Amino acid sequence: MTDLLKQAIERIRALPDEQQDEVARVLLRIVDAESEPVALSQGDRLAIERSKAAAARGEFASDDEVRAAWASFGW
Repeated sequence: MTDLLKQAIERIRALPDEQQDEVARVLLRIVDAESEPVALSQGDRLAIERSKAAAARGEFASDDEVRAAWASFGW
Protein backbone atom coordinates (compact mmCIF):
# COMPACT_ATOMS: atom_id res chain seq x y z
CA MET A 1 0.00 0.00 0.00
CA THR A 2 1.35 3.43 -0.90
CA ASP A 3 1.87 6.16 1.68
CA LEU A 4 -0.76 8.31 -0.02
CA LEU A 5 -3.35 5.55 0.18
CA LYS A 6 -2.45 5.00 3.86
CA GLN A 7 -3.01 8.72 4.52
CA ALA A 8 -6.38 8.62 2.76
CA ILE A 9 -7.52 5.57 4.71
CA GLU A 10 -6.52 7.14 8.01
CA ARG A 11 -8.59 10.23 7.17
CA ILE A 12 -11.52 8.09 6.09
CA ARG A 13 -11.36 6.14 9.39
CA ALA A 14 -11.96 9.42 11.23
CA LEU A 15 -15.27 10.01 9.41
CA PRO A 16 -18.64 8.95 10.83
CA ASP A 17 -19.78 5.47 9.73
CA GLU A 18 -22.28 6.78 7.18
CA GLN A 19 -19.63 8.88 5.44
CA GLN A 20 -17.17 5.98 5.54
CA ASP A 21 -19.73 3.84 3.73
CA GLU A 22 -20.28 6.53 1.10
CA VAL A 23 -16.54 6.82 0.45
CA ALA A 24 -16.28 3.03 0.28
CA ARG A 25 -19.05 2.89 -2.33
CA VAL A 26 -17.26 5.50 -4.45
CA LEU A 27 -13.92 3.70 -4.17
CA LEU A 28 -15.46 0.35 -5.08
CA ARG A 29 -17.11 1.89 -8.09
CA ILE A 30 -13.80 3.39 -9.22
CA VAL A 31 -11.82 0.17 -8.91
CA ASP A 32 -14.52 -2.12 -10.26
CA ALA A 33 -13.43 -2.62 -13.87
CA GLU A 34 -16.70 -4.30 -14.74
CA SER A 35 -18.98 -1.57 -13.41
CA GLU A 36 -21.67 -0.36 -15.75
CA PRO A 37 -22.24 3.33 -16.48
CA VAL A 38 -24.89 4.88 -14.26
CA ALA A 39 -28.28 4.95 -15.98
CA LEU A 40 -29.78 8.43 -15.86
CA SER A 41 -33.48 8.97 -15.43
CA GLN A 42 -35.34 11.50 -17.58
CA GLY A 43 -35.39 13.78 -14.53
CA ASP A 44 -31.61 13.46 -14.19
CA ARG A 45 -31.17 14.33 -17.86
CA LEU A 46 -33.41 17.39 -17.55
CA ALA A 47 -31.54 18.57 -14.45
CA ILE A 48 -28.23 18.25 -16.30
CA GLU A 49 -29.58 20.21 -19.26
CA ARG A 50 -30.88 22.96 -16.94
CA SER A 51 -27.49 23.09 -15.21
CA LYS A 52 -25.64 23.34 -18.51
CA ALA A 53 -27.95 26.13 -19.66
CA ALA A 54 -27.46 28.03 -16.39
CA ALA A 55 -23.67 27.65 -16.70
CA ALA A 56 -23.81 28.92 -20.28
CA ARG A 57 -25.60 32.02 -18.95
CA GLY A 58 -22.90 32.44 -16.29
CA GLU A 59 -25.21 31.58 -13.41
CA PHE A 60 -23.12 29.96 -10.70
CA ALA A 61 -23.59 29.41 -6.98
CA SER A 62 -22.09 31.99 -4.64
CA ASP A 63 -19.37 31.00 -2.18
CA ASP A 64 -21.95 31.09 0.62
CA GLU A 65 -24.29 28.78 -1.32
CA VAL A 66 -21.46 26.32 -1.93
CA ARG A 67 -20.49 26.38 1.74
CA ALA A 68 -24.11 25.75 2.73
CA ALA A 69 -24.31 22.81 0.33
CA TRP A 70 -21.16 21.25 1.79
CA ALA A 71 -22.43 21.90 5.30
CA SER A 72 -25.63 20.01 4.50
CA PHE A 73 -23.41 16.93 4.06
CA GLY A 74 -21.66 17.61 7.36
CA TRP A 75 -18.44 18.89 5.78
